[in-house]
Amino acid sequence: MTGEPTLDQRREALLTSYAEWPVRSTGDWLIETAKQYPDREFVVTEDRTLTYRETLEWARSIAKGLIALGLRPGEHVGLLMANEVEFIPVKFAVALAGAVAVPMNFLYREHELAYVLEQSEVTFLLTMDNYIDLDYQNLLDAVAPGWDTGAKAADALPALREVVVVGRARPGVRDLAALEEAGRDGAEEFPGSDPTALSDILYTSGTTGSPKGVMVTHDAVFRTGYASALTRAYEDGRRILFSLPCYHMFGYIEGILSAMMVGGAVILLPRFSPLAYLHGIDRHRATDILCVPTMTVALLETPGLDRYDLSSLRAILSGSAPGPAWLWDQVGDRLGVTEIVTGYGMTECGGAMTLTLPEDSSETTATRVGRVKFAGAAGLAGPMGPLCEYRTADPVTGEILPDGEEGELISRGPTHMLGYWQKPAETDLALRDGWVYSGDLGRVHADGYLEVTGRTKELYKSGGELVMPKEIEELLAALPGVSQVYAIGVPDEVWGDAGCVCIVRSPQSTVTVEEILAHCRANLARFKVPKHVLFMEDAVLPRTPTGKIQKYLLVQQAKETLQP
Repeated sequence: MTGEPTLDQRREALLTSYAEWPVRSTGDWLIETAKQYPDREFVVTEDRTLTYRETLEWARSIAKGLIALGLRPGEHVGLLMANEVEFIPVKFAVALAGAVAVPMNFLYREHELAYVLEQSEVTFLLTMDNYIDLDYQNLLDAVAPGWDTGAKAADALPALREVVVVGRARPGVRDLAALEEAGRDGAEEFPGSDPTALSDILYTSGTTGSPKGVMVTHDAVFRTGYASALTRAYEDGRRILFSLPCYHMFGYIEGILSAMMVGGAVILLPRFSPLAYLHGIDRHRATDILCVPTMTVALLETPGLDRYDLSSLRAILSGSAPGPAWLWDQVGDRLGVTEIVTGYGMTECGGAMTLTLPEDSSETTATRVGRVKFAGAAGLAGPMGPLCEYRTADPVTGEILPDGEEGELISRGPTHMLGYWQKPAETDLALRDGWVYSGDLGRVHADGYLEVTGRTKELYKSGGELVMPKEIEELLAALPGVSQVYAIGVPDEVWGDAGCVCIVRSPQSTVTVEEILAHCRANLARFKVPKHVLFMEDAVLPRTPTGKIQKYLLVQQAKETLQP
């Protein structure tokens, strides 16, 4: 449109706006944005909309309740909540109270939830009542018997003191309204947090069979959200629609925090469907959407796409997995998007550390994962500079390689994790001399753009979520009729990687594909359930001279078998 600021002019406006602003804790940041944009829409759902002022008032009320019930600064508060309107005021309330948020994957099954609740040492838990087929109060019965009767489940979860149900609570169990009532007469002053203090423990998949809690600071997430807005050249009041979970770095930083940098709004969807996205763009005039390539493809394949008014949409961030060039071309042609961006990163680095630019070609977007985000060189002030530094290292020795050579991608910078909660050995392996070792193979090109060429770890990413093969293998190895099982990721144009289990049956076993998948569906979060099941003979499995399975060769065999 004629007269609109250029991308560079938008970036200059963001640099100017933040030139004198100190780095803040996330609680302080909500207070500041509510002063600047009190009556602007901030949180939008199908059922309810909150302004910045209303979000702050609600967050204050929740924080007062938490403090009145005995929450102390630095304690851990678990959040088992989907993308509903309550998530954002609850999240900021934890920061206002000076506590540490532990947002959890709400698709966890019993054993997954039990592990994270115990390992994270949460003292307060705020949980939904249910989500699709999951009843969280029933899950807690299994995980911590007596949680709802005052017994406190000391044997199972000794740190847990309070549970608040966001939704319909059982008789005798405190709900969100009762939490707020508990703090009705509380003091208006809040402890707050130092910007360099721990703000979140974010659980991500590990290689040892147990998730690891990544420790990040207020400054880290604030700085990364600012860098996203600056790199993508946000206009004032950007409206970002997404269903990616707010407990994840993607939804939290690329959605919530980055929108706040320009007084924007987030349009929250509790789950993905192409029709929900299209309807949401139409109804709420979204200007930006967050996706992974699987979702982007689904949008393009939706019948009746032209029935929706998508004229407000100008931007898309489709990250977490590679996308082919045709995908980006069609996004522009069929959705009318002019600012197409993909990126790369990991929770340990503070989320996405690299992005392509809106002005990049579709070829660049298809072959590169971007370059390091722009950020202010000193705090949030000063000229644009890189948010972090990327190099490559020898995958075996860890030695840093010369510029341009392929190796394991490593990075360092102010947004990177403090370490893994209560896991010193894993921390020492991933964080060495200030560098986070990603486990991904790639190279840093002379122009600063990164290329990802493979993985050094056995982990794979399906639909934007990391999956631990070891967890699936241990589950299926206990199934009658299964002699050996090896879980791998195989390339998939839609999912990035698709899960595949290679199984050697026991003698006389008749275990079927459907039995394997049914067992996975009953015991794993949906994104972990493999797409493919291959029955193989022991003799064809690729092994080292010492008998160890060579998974990279197993991936090659599976790819050949699965070729149409």
